[in-house]
Amino acid sequence: MTLQEYVDSIHDKRIAVLGIGVSNTPLLKLLLANGCDVTACDRRSFEALGAVGEELKALGAKFKLGEDYLEDLDQDIIFRTPGLMPFDPHLEAAKAKGSELTSEMELFFRLCPCRIIAVTGSDGKTTTTTIISELLKAAGYTVHLGGNIGHPLLCEVPEIRPDDFAVLELSSFQLHSMRCHTDVAVITNISPNHLDKHKDYQDYIDAKRSIYAGQTARDTLILCADDEHSAYYAATAPGRVATFANGHDGVCGCYRVGDEIFWQHGDRREAIMRRSEIKLPGEHNVLNYLAAFEAVRGLVPAELCRRVAMDFGGVEHRLELVRVKDGVKYINDSIGSSPSRTIAGLRAMSVKPLVLCGGYDKHIPFEPLGDALCRLAKRVFLTGDTAMKIKDAIVNSPEYPTSGLTFELHEDFTENVLAAAAMAEEGDVVLFSPACASFDRFKNFAERGEAFKRIVNSL
Repeated sequence: MTLQEYVDSIHDKRIAVLGIGVSNTPLLKLLLANGCDVTACDRRSFEALGAVGEELKALGAKFKLGEDYLEDLDQDIIFRTPGLMPFDPHLEAAKAKGSELTSEMELFFRLCPCRIIAVTGSDGKTTTTTIISELLKAAGYTVHLGGNIGHPLLCEVPEIRPDDFAVLELSSFQLHSMRCHTDVAVITNISPNHLDKHKDYQDYIDAKRSIYAGQTARDTLILCADDEHSAYYAATAPGRVATFANGHDGVCGCYRVGDEIFWQHGDRREAIMRRSEIKLPGEHNVLNYLAAFEAVRGLVPAELCRRVAMDFGGVEHRLELVRVKDGVKYINDSIGSSPSRTIAGLRAMSVKPLVLCGGYDKHIPFEPLGDALCRLAKRVFLTGDTAMKIKDAIVNSPEYPTSGLTFELHEDFTENVLAAAAMAEEGDVVLFSPACASFDRFKNFAERGEAFKRIVNSL
């Protein structure tokens, strides 16, 4: 079925689109341009929608706005925004009345004519997805990068050719209850995350299963051999399972032993490159490369893999070097929105950094972060909704009394950054890795990272 055929097939349906954001706005415009009966639903007021609201109104959209925007949903088809979970009582009530619940991402899977490589996990999704895209492009393929990264791809379906690749980053929000088929699925790792949105940790773990549940025997699931959840996923995988690991090898997959990175084919190894040749810092980025290399095995030759890894400088807001001033390195790791991400960033540093932490509370335990900060940080600067929780995790750590770690709290975000800059000396690293989401003060992690960079560049 083509995209136009799908739109034509629902022309007589009443449609609700929940959330007028990045992923749903192109969908709204497409449906309205084809004369569909569409109600755009959002918590914001019409005034707060700004130009987007005016444009949708001119196209003929109906609106349901404000705090009760989810009340009494009864449309034939409801497209949810990723941040609104399918088990929301309003959506459950709508389904009970006969509404079909779907999403822009689920529809893309239904209509996409090309092979799909998809990546999920708690950490490393964006970097791994981007590396896969770079590897495929280096080998001459046309790549459509999307999902939780880049821009929505649904409206580009008519331009996608069967021999192209769609490379998608998928969050647990997008995957939850979604029906999809992936040719290659990668789960980078699993650690507690988004517990403010999921029913519990098990619900978060199970949401990731959708990335491979629709596979066939011809498809591949790639898992981290060292992650405790991988056996759980492998046990229900319909297709081939391969693994990756940093520090040891396995039966089939991509591994690093010593300084050698290689593909394993049973008893046979195929060398790819040396670990020391990878441009991106940190052992977590080695794992990202191992996962990406395995995802493109048979599509991208080893020498091209090596060339990309030697040249690729990383993704913005991910251990991004902002500037060096007076001998101090300022690093933006705003993507560090969970304790495990920040711990990985700490481990990637060559010296003990001055660390800026704190933000929106996702109800993830901070005890492991407190221990890591005591071991790996020189000084900690805290701000945001979680500042006191992280402070408590530090002082209650068994490693705190002998760590020599000091910390301070600042109500204002800018003051927190300036305090770290004032304390830093030549040879220091100032690492902005919040360990929390951004929503207490910023729209998203990118806006937060840009704010950090503006402050640093104004010093």
